[in-house]
Amino acid sequence: MELHNIWFVLIAVLWIGYFFLEGFDFGVGVLTKLLARDRAERRVLINTIGPVWDGNEVWLLTAGGATFAAFPDWYATLFSGFYLPLLLILVCLILRGVAFEYRSKRSEDAWQTRWEHIIFWTSLLPAFLWGVAFANIVRGVKIGADKEYAGNFFDLLNPFALLGGLVTLTLFTFHGAVFSALKTVGDIRERARKLATTLGLITAVLALVFLIWTQVDKGDGKSLVAMIIAVVALLAALGANMAGREGWSFTFSGVTIAAAVAMLFLALFPDVMPSSLNPEWSLTVDNASSTPYTLKIMTWCAGIATPIVLLYQGWTYWVFRKRIGVQHIAPEAAAATDSADAGAR
Repeated sequence: MELHNIWFVLIAVLWIGYFFLEGFDFGVGVLTKLLARDRAERRVLINTIGPVWDGNEVWLLTAGGATFAAFPDWYATLFSGFYLPLLLILVCLILRGVAFEYRSKRSEDAWQTRWEHIIFWTSLLPAFLWGVAFANIVRGVKIGADKEYAGNFFDLLNPFALLGGLVTLTLFTFHGAVFSALKTVGDIRERARKLATTLGLITAVLALVFLIWTQVDKGDGKSLVAMIIAVVALLAALGANMAGREGWSFTFSGVTIAAAVAMLFLALFPDVMPSSLNPEWSLTVDNASSTPYTLKIMTWCAGIATPIVLLYQGWTYWVFRKRIGVQHIAPEAAAATDSADAGAR
């Protein structure tokens, strides 16, 4: 296999890792409004992802950096054509990180409520916009003979892309609900499981329509296999969740995300960004890649650094593997929460 094909696969793996990991913490951020009943429960949900959310974003940085180095034309066209949605995602990620850090700095109700609203919206919007972006990439956008994006922002808001956004939003929220059930104890765990069932059913309907649409429009035999795996895994995740097997449910929801993203990349290959104006103007793994020497250096660097990153992240998840509940919040934090809630009443 040629190096540019290998790097197409590696970039797909990086996006799979990012959506698997960031997907559940986006979902947990959305659930701070949908699942949590009071500030103490919101604190519990935030604490489930507190040690890992920033590490999950490393996968995005790596995917972006790998695309820039391995396929510079793809990177340039993507970031110029999708400038507004990608800028909005970036702003959301910045504000989200600030919100996690600043929320607990003061106990006033207005202060914490403001940051909690920011956590919710900066989790919901990227979860939706990533689906819109990737659906457009697979569907094809207006790329001219000069490899420049020739459309506008509203061209990206087509029915296929909007459906893709709804799929990623519901799938990530379902993934987050299963993760919340896996990481919590008590009443919030039971409610997370019930909400996960509802979200899973909605996701199954939306995902089935989107994946079939993608398969009919762009797919082949390999993408069909990935689609079948995604659908079966989603149904298995639902079944495991209803049986109270949160660990298996989380595993299967992760497989769903991995298979769905793999299907999109399989449907895309050998293009990296198809042109809807003229297929001959599409960016491919051949005409958008860096030189073989650059790809060779990147391969050596990736081979050395990737195992270190994986070991470190695996160790982090192992250290913070235990379940938590309202009773595990420190007394001083609970007192500040009670005071804020009393002030609100």
